[in-house]
Amino acid sequence: MATDYYEVLGVDRDATTEQIKKAFRRVARDTHPDSNPGDASAEARFRQAAEAYEVLSDPERRRRFDRGDVIDIGDLLGGFGGIDDLLRSVFGEGGLFGAAPNRPTRGRDILVRVNVDLVDAGFGTESTVSFPTRADCAVCGGTGAEPESGQVTCPDCGGAGQVRAARRSLFGTMMTVTACPTCHGDGVLIAKPCLNCEGIGSVEEESAFSVEIPAGVSSGTRLRLSGRGESGGRLGPPGDLFVEVEVESDPRFERHDADLVHRLTLGIAEASLGTQFDIPLIDGGTAPLDIPAGTQTGAVFMIPGQGMTRLGRRQRGDLAVVVSVYVPEDLSPEEEELLQKLAAIRGERTNRATPAG
Repeated sequence: MATDYYEVLGVDRDATTEQIKKAFRRVARDTHPDSNPGDASAEARFRQAAEAYEVLSDPERRRRFDRGDVIDIGDLLGGFGGIDDLLRSVFGEGGLFGAAPNRPTRGRDILVRVNVDLVDAGFGTESTVSFPTRADCAVCGGTGAEPESGQVTCPDCGGAGQVRAARRSLFGTMMTVTACPTCHGDGVLIAKPCLNCEGIGSVEEESAFSVEIPAGVSSGTRLRLSGRGESGGRLGPPGDLFVEVEVESDPRFERHDADLVHRLTLGIAEASLGTQFDIPLIDGGTAPLDIPAGTQTGAVFMIPGQGMTRLGRRQRGDLAVVVSVYVPEDLSPEEEELLQKLAAIRGERTNRATPAG
C-alpha cells in the first residue's frame, strides 16, 4: 500500500501549503536524528516526513499524488546537500538546529517594580528606579578589546560566526550548521582583551533612571523604556527596561478602575434625622455631602468627576459614597430607655420591658 503523505504529516487533504510546511516543521523537530541519536525508527520517520513534504509542497507532484500516480522520489532527496537544502528552505539558513547568521547579541531585558500611592497613581508622578545591571565598558566602549588593539576575523569560520559539518545518514549526506566554537558565533576574535571588562564588553554597575508614571495607572501596569536594559556587550544592542507599577492601598478609598468608593458609617440618629458630612477627596480637601433623613444602609451618593484620572485621557471617574448605618451593641441605661420609649411610640416589640412612666 502506498504511503499516505497527508497522514505522515498529520494534515487534511485540503491543507494549504503553509499548513503543510508548518506540519513538516513539527514532525522534523520531533524525529530528526540529531534529536534521537541511535534511533533508527525516528530516522526512518524523518525521511518519510521529508519525502511527504517534497511531494505535497510542490503543486504538480501533489496533483499527481492525489490522482494516485506513483511518484519516484529517489532523486528528490539524494545527492550532496539534498536534505540540507530542504531544511534550509523550511527553517532558514541555519537549518533545523543551525546557528543564526552572525550578529551582535542583544542584551537582556530588565524588570523592576515601583510602588506609588493612590494619589500619585491618580494624577501621575515621577519616580526614580535603581537596579544592578551590565553596562557598556567605559574603557573599551563596549567592544571588549583594549583601546587601539581592535579585532581580527576568526580564522576557523572566516567571520561567518558558524561552521558546517557533513555527515552520512540513512538518506544521504546531511549538513549540520552550528555556532563556531572558536569565536562563539561572533565571527571575530579580540586581539587583546580589555583588562577592565575582561573582553566581555560590559561591566556590572548600579543604574538609575527617572520614570514618568502616567496618571491613571493601576497595579500591574508595565512601562517600557527602550534601550535602558542590560548591555549586549561587544557592541550588541541593549535590552529594554520594564517598570511594573504597584499602587498602594488608601484607607479612605476603594478603587474600581477610574471610580472610587468611600464608605461612610452613620449612627441611627444621623441616618434617621439626616445630617451633613465632609467627604475626603483624592486630590485634597473635602466636599460637603447632605445626608437626607431616613437614609438606609446601602444608600449610594455620587460625587461626579472626583475619581481617578482615566489612563491616557483627561477625564476622571466618579466618587461614590456608600452608607452603612451602625447599630450599637452596648447601650447605656439612658440610651436603652430612649430606645424603649421610641419603640413604644412606634408600636415596636422588643425583648425588654418598656420602662414605667
